[in-house]
Amino acid sequence: MTTVHIRVAGREHLDEAATIWAEATAARDGGTEVAPLSLARPVIELVIERSPRSLLVVALDADDRVAGFAAVEPTSADESTAGIRYLAVRPDSWGAGVGRQLMLALPDLLAAAGYTRGELDVYLDNTRAVTLYEGFGWTPSGDAAPHPRTGRLEQRYRLDL
Repeated sequence: MTTVHIRVAGREHLDEAATIWAEATAARDGGTEVAPLSLARPVIELVIERSPRSLLVVALDADDRVAGFAAVEPTSADESTAGIRYLAVRPDSWGAGVGRQLMLALPDLLAAAGYTRGELDVYLDNTRAVTLYEGFGWTPSGDAAPHPRTGRLEQRYRLDL
C-alpha cells in the first residue's frame, strides 16, 4: 500500500488534479486518448471556483506528487451537503490504497468544513468505485438514472457525516 498524506489544497494542485481526471477517465473507459489539460482543467476549476466553500482535497505521495484528489462543492439543493463532483486516483496508483485513504479521510475533512452530509454520483458499471464507496458506508439514494451525456446508468450515493 502506498501511504499518502490527505489534505485540503489550494489551486497549486489544480493542474495535477485535472491531469489525473483525464488519465483516470480514459483508463476507466478503456480509451487510448487522454483529454489535454486545456480541456480537463476547466472542468475541475469550475467546481473549485463555484463557491467559497468548495474544496480540492489531495492525496500526496512521499514525493509530494498528487496521487488522487476529490473536488467538492456545496450542492445547489442544500448548502450543508458536500457534493463530491470529481474523485480520481492516478491510474499508476490504482490498487495501492490511495482511493481507500481518500475515502477514509473525506468525512472528517468535510465535517471540519461545516458539511453534514456527503453526496456523489457514480456510474454503476464502475464496480471498483461502487465497491469502494459502499465499503465506507456510502448508501444509494434514489433510483439509478441514465447520465444525460453518456447514457450510462448513474447512481447517487450519500453519507451522513
